Amino acid sequence: MDIHEYQAKALLAEFGMPIPMGELAYSPEQAAYRAKEIGGEKWVVKAQIHSGACGKAGGVKVCDSENEVYEAANEMLGKRLVTHQTGPQGKLVNRLYIEEGMPIAREIYLGFLLDRATERIMVVASAAGGMDIEEVAEKDPDSIIRIGIESAVGMQAFEAREIVFKLGIEPAQVSQAITAILACYRAFSELDATMVEVNPLIVTDDGRILALDAKMGFDDNALFRRQAIAELRDKSQEDPREMMAADRGLSYVGLDGNIGCIINGAGLAMATMDMIKHCGGEPANFLDIGGGASPERVAKAFNLVLSDDNVEAILVNIFAGINRCDWVAEGVVQAMKKPQSLYRALLVVLVPSMPTI
Repeated sequence: MDIHEYQAKALLAEFGMPIPMGELAYSPEQAAYRAKEIGGEKWVVKAQIHSGACGKAGGVKVCDSENEVYEAANEMLGKRLVTHQTGPQGKLVNRLYIEEGMPIAREIYLGFLLDRATERIMVVASAAGGMDIEEVAEKDPDSIIRIGIESAVGMQAFEAREIVFKLGIEPAQVSQAITAILACYRAFSELDATMVEVNPLIVTDDGRILALDAKMGFDDNALFRRQAIAELRDKSQEDPREMMAADRGLSYVGLDGNIGCIINGAGLAMATMDMIKHCGGEPANFLDIGGGASPERVAKAFNLVLSDDNVEAILVNIFAGINRCDWVAEGVVQAMKKPQSLYRALLVVLVPSMPTI
């Protein structure tokens, strides 16, 4: 689960990360009022969507007056921002973050990721932060600092200090930088995050270190014990099909094809999708109904797949060893009772049986 920038900053601030002053706005009038509340002579209006590269798509505007804040907010709200992460459909802007403008002397990249290969939290940092960090990583990979954290002891101050020295932070800011790095680590480890990214972490003209932008992602499987985090979910930013599936306990990933897939077991689901691609087709989704699926669960899976207007056919591949085929058949009958279902999809059912010993 991803959250918005303003939510990530609020969480990081609880762990000691310094952030600029900012307020949320849902209308141009409220945005102008927020700028007046914050004070100063410069403000930044930021569109709040679940995507990176918003600045390149026109989702970040620097304003020198309250009137400019109003105009920027009026332009962004209700607009769909299209970035390389959102796809051509873009994402709707329905809230803005109004933040005080900061005098930036330097930008740094700081990220914490879950490295599944080493089963450790990986710290990734670069002295060249900002929007073009991907290009920096591609053109000069040796400039990227990577440090794995030993899970048994957690991140220590000397490790944060090592990163700070490699980043070339001035001596006067070393203590602040260490505090910022340790704050990110604690937020990552204590909130069951899968990603914490601060890009950029800035050094201001007057020597302060602040998180100018922040992103956080969380492990969906741990949300049951993180109720406060779960409540930060913004369903308007999610694929409606995936949102509907998650609410019904189904494992679903929406794709761009026209062949719906209803399968049990992640491995069989992936193999079936490969088979479809091999034969020249395009899968419309990944959907694993799991083992022991009831007729009601199967019917829900059908209704979910049929909610995608691109679906022209449904391929059902059930391995009988972990599901009762009569339950699956009953679920198919329940789903097909809807008249529109009969005309929306051609149904193909493959039910391989367990070998008899």
